[in-house]
Amino acid sequence: MQKAIIIEDEVRSRELLQDLIEANCEGVQIVAVAGNVEEAVKVIRDHQPDLLFLDIELQTGTGFEVLQQLSGLSPAVIFTTAYDHYAIKAIKFSAVDYLLKPIDIEELKEAVTKVLGRGKETQQHLLSSLIHNLGHLQNSNPILTLSLANELEFIPVQEIIRIEAAGAYSVFYLADDRKIMVSKNLKEYEVLLAGHNFMRVHNSHIINLNKIKRMLKTDGGYAVMSDDFPVIISPKKKDEFVRVMTNRNL
Repeated sequence: MQKAIIIEDEVRSRELLQDLIEANCEGVQIVAVAGNVEEAVKVIRDHQPDLLFLDIELQTGTGFEVLQQLSGLSPAVIFTTAYDHYAIKAIKFSAVDYLLKPIDIEELKEAVTKVLGRGKETQQHLLSSLIHNLGHLQNSNPILTLSLANELEFIPVQEIIRIEAAGAYSVFYLADDRKIMVSKNLKEYEVLLAGHNFMRVHNSHIINLNKIKRMLKTDGGYAVMSDDFPVIISPKKKDEFVRVMTNRNL
């Protein structure tokens, strides 16, 4: 039996979530609940659960403040929130699971199965990545967590040279000459990396603007990347690309 704790400051939401878990998540036992940061830290240390359902906004702070006080503990975490919280981007960067309220039963079951299938070491890496990203999303080098078949890769975004579409997959080309394929489409990374010096210059390519060596004007235009790969610039993107690069060089 997997021990779980619900950290949620709204009593009705807490009761509803507990009912959903007990009815739909076999093998998960709710051993405690809490409604604020101080209570949460105490019950987590007392019970050392396998799984936390953690509301982002609490009466006396945030769920992230709870995590920062759990030195030595690495439970699986599923965040809950009633709206598209500003911190969801950091959560997405870190591949940590979250549920939007009202909670969908199938999404709940899927999230529980996924997080409980990860090892303690993996959970610790995920939470460390999340805490890093909460403090670094406003600069240019958050850590992007890539989920592969049997492992997770933690990539500082400025180590990414370019990302290429491969059907429903995306292929990352990194500064250390590695190539990583993940089962997400390019659009997801276009949205996630917006504001971090990345640009989608073609249907098949997102590039790191900091990794451009030079631009070729032949055949409509290419951006030659630091790995010497020439990425074609779509005619629809050419004016925007030139404008962005000109402004960067002012």
